[in-house]
Amino acid sequence: MIIYKSADWWEALRHLHTSGIIRKLLNRVWLLGLYGTAIALLGRGVFDIKFTVDPQYFSLLGILLSLLLAFRTNTAYDRFWEGRRVWGQLVNNCRNLAVLLHARLPATAHEHRFHLAKLLSNFPIALDGHLRGGVRFEKLEDLGPAYMERLQQSSHVPSLLAATLQEYYEQLLRDDLLLPVHLLAIQRHHEVLLDVTGACERIQKTPIPFSYSFFIKAFISVFLLIMPLVLLSSYGYFMVPITMFGAFALLGVEMIGDEIEDPFGKDSNDLPLTQLSNRIRVNVHEILGVELHEEKKALADAPYSVVF
Repeated sequence: MIIYKSADWWEALRHLHTSGIIRKLLNRVWLLGLYGTAIALLGRGVFDIKFTVDPQYFSLLGILLSLLLAFRTNTAYDRFWEGRRVWGQLVNNCRNLAVLLHARLPATAHEHRFHLAKLLSNFPIALDGHLRGGVRFEKLEDLGPAYMERLQQSSHVPSLLAATLQEYYEQLLRDDLLLPVHLLAIQRHHEVLLDVTGACERIQKTPIPFSYSFFIKAFISVFLLIMPLVLLSSYGYFMVPITMFGAFALLGVEMIGDEIEDPFGKDSNDLPLTQLSNRIRVNVHEILGVELHEEKKALADAPYSVVF
C-alpha cells in the first residue's frame, strides 16, 4: 500500500514512476502510440485512408464505456474497502480479547498470559499467510514443536488456532480463572475471528465474473483500436498524442480496478496485511503485559511503500 500526502500533488507525481501499475500502463500507452503513428503514416502518406464515423455515434460509445468503467471501478473499490473494514474488525477484536483476558487473569499468571499472547498474535499472522499463498510458520510465535507440527499439517491454520484459543478459554474456566459470565463476554469477540476469515475468503474467492471483465477489456481494446482511424481525418498527426492520452485514461481506470479487486495481494496498492498483523502482535503483548523482542516490535512500524 502506498502512503502519500493527498494535498501534495507535485511530490506524488514525482514518485509516479515507482508504481508497478503505472509502468505497465505507460508501456501499453506507448504501444498504442506506435500503432497510432503507423496508422497516421499509412493513412496520410501511403494509402490515404479516409475512415469516417458519425461523431455522435462514437461519442455514444464513449459514454457507454465510461459508465461501464465507473461501475467496474466502484465494484473493485467496494471489495477493497470491505477488506480493510473486516481487517479493522480483526484489529479491534484481538485488542478487546486481550483487554478482557488481562482484566480477568491474575497478574501472577505469567504462563497463561504468555501462551494467550502467542495464540492471539499468531491468528492474524496466519490469516495473512492464508490469504497470500501459504502460511510462513517461521513468522509465528513458537508454541512448542508438537503444536507447530500440528499447525504445519493443518489445511486451514486460522481455524485450528481459533479452535485452540477456544479450548484454552475452557481450560481457564475449569481452573476457576474465568467465570461463565466472563466466557460469554470473551466468546462474542472470539467468534469474530472466524467471521473475518470467512469474509476475507469470500472476497478473495469470488472475483468479478469473467464475462463482465472480458466484455469491458474487449470493449476498451476495440474502442482504442478504432480511435486513431476516427480521429485521423480531423486531427492528422496530432491524432497520436490525443489517442495516447485517451488510452492512458481508459486503460488506467481498468488496470486500477484489476489491481484493487483483490485487496489481499502483494501489489503496491493492496492492503498492508503484514504490518497490520505485526501491529496486533505488539498490542496484544503490551495489553497482556508480556515482553516482546524489539525486532518484532519494529516490524509493526516498518514502511511498506511510502510517498512523502
